[in-house]
Formats: sequence, structure tokens, C-alpha cells
Amino acid sequence: MSDDEQTPAAPPAAPDQPAGLDLARAALADARDRARKTTPRRTRRPASPVVRVRGDESRDPQLFGAVLGRLVTDRGWTAPAEAVGVVDRWPELVGSDIAERTEAESLTDGVLVVRAVSTAWATQLRLMAPDILRRLNTELGHNTVTRLDVRGPAAPNWVKGPLRARDSRGPRDTYG
Repeated sequence: MSDDEQTPAAPPAAPDQPAGLDLARAALADARDRARKTTPRRTRRPASPVVRVRGDESRDPQLFGAVLGRLVTDRGWTAPAEAVGVVDRWPELVGSDIAERTEAESLTDGVLVVRAVSTAWATQLRLMAPDILRRLNTELGHNTVTRLDVRGPAAPNWVKGPLRARDSRGPRDTYG
């Protein structure tokens, strides 16, 4: 190529218009201004384990377990939660040997109802009641269980209809 055939250079920028990096900054500032003027669209945010608590002064995100624990305590649901804990965790709390022969049925007002498979096991459990109560209250909290109501096996019901003899004592067996 000769000197006369050189490629034309880019036209020079006007002195009042920005070029290069200044042009990019000006475009970004313009886009931000337009974004502020328009109303934002609501987008669905993904669910997270962090929950905001209404009325909390700090307004910091909190763990879900902490919020749930505070809700249970505030509403007074601790007793039903403890009852479920005792009944569900019975084998863990008393050991597999006792749990194979007994079943925790319910916890109401601190009284734990336990059903044994035989009258012998019911007697054994009554003798072990102080130790079991101590172990339960250590694991679950002080005075969760105040008394153990140990019951033997349930006998079958021999009443088959609306009429029956009043003084009939039924069969003489202990069923266990």
C-alpha cells in the first residue's frame, strides 16, 4: 500500500462527548437512572431455612429451629411436645430390654401411662419406677414426668351384648 491509500482513521470524537471508559460509565449511570424510575417487578425468591420474625427488633435472619422452638414455648405447646417425645423415644429412654416388654401409651399432666406385656413385668416396672422417673426427667427436663402409672395386660372384654348378669365376675385368669 502506498501512503496515499492508507485506511481512514476513526472520526475524532466531539470534544463534548465522552469516549472509551467514560462512555461506558455514562451508559451505566443512564441505565441506573432509568431503572430507578421504573417500578420493579416482583420476583419469586427461592425458599430458604432462614425466617424473618415479625416484630423482632434486630430484624436479623434467624434459624428456623430457633423460631419454631420460640413459637412452641410462646403458645404453651411444650407439654404436648414433651409427651410425644416420651412416647416416641421410650425405647431410647429406658433401654431395649424394658422397651420390648412395655409400651408408653400417653403422658397427661405429668402422669406417664405404661402398659406391660404381663403382670410380672408390670410388678417389676413398679419396683423400678423411681429409677425410671429419674432417668426420664434427666433426659426430658425437670418434672416432665411426675408419676408412672404402670398397667398390666388388657384382658379381653367378655360382654357380647346389651344384656348381662350383674354379679358375674367373668373368667378367673390373670392373662399374663
